[in-house]
Amino acid sequence: MQRLTALDPETTSGRSKDLFTAIQGKLGMVPNMMRTMGNSPAVLNGYLSFNAALGEGVLGAKLGELIALTVANANSCEYCNAAHSFIGEKLVHIDPTAIADAREGRSADAKTQAALDFSKILVKKRGLVSDADVNALKNAGYTDAGIAEIIAHVALNVLTNYFNNAAKVTVDFPEVELVETAVI
Repeated sequence: MQRLTALDPETTSGRSKDLFTAIQGKLGMVPNMMRTMGNSPAVLNGYLSFNAALGEGVLGAKLGELIALTVANANSCEYCNAAHSFIGEKLVHIDPTAIADAREGRSADAKTQAALDFSKILVKKRGLVSDADVNALKNAGYTDAGIAEIIAHVALNVLTNYFNNAAKVTVDFPEVELVETAVI
């Protein structure tokens, strides 16, 4: 059972209502995670702002979704695994094979693989990566801006994974089985 209340966008007022209205306008719905984050307008606004800022970065939506899938499976987050599988396929138009591979922290593309490997290392080492870990990304062709954004994508996804796992947010996307091989 969900531990925190998912607010009803129809009956919510104040800042959360304003944020829900904006989300509804963009997505056509207000997902349960955001409805639950809405208990604190500061949390919801922070999440939305961070997500929007990364959307303007150099990495692009496809790599952001693949990182989200790798991190969700590493953190055993059923909600994010389902949400990013759906978003990746239906909104970002990522090939289903690439989505399945990302759940396992794998990619057929060497540069993407380097980003997913680094994402798993970040989660496993809790950010305490080595020079060699960072140099592997540089050798794969990532700039300092790209590396900074990979770190930020992982951090954003750790936030949502922890939020969903702690609050036991009810999954409102088509469920997808977590991949144990991605667990670190």
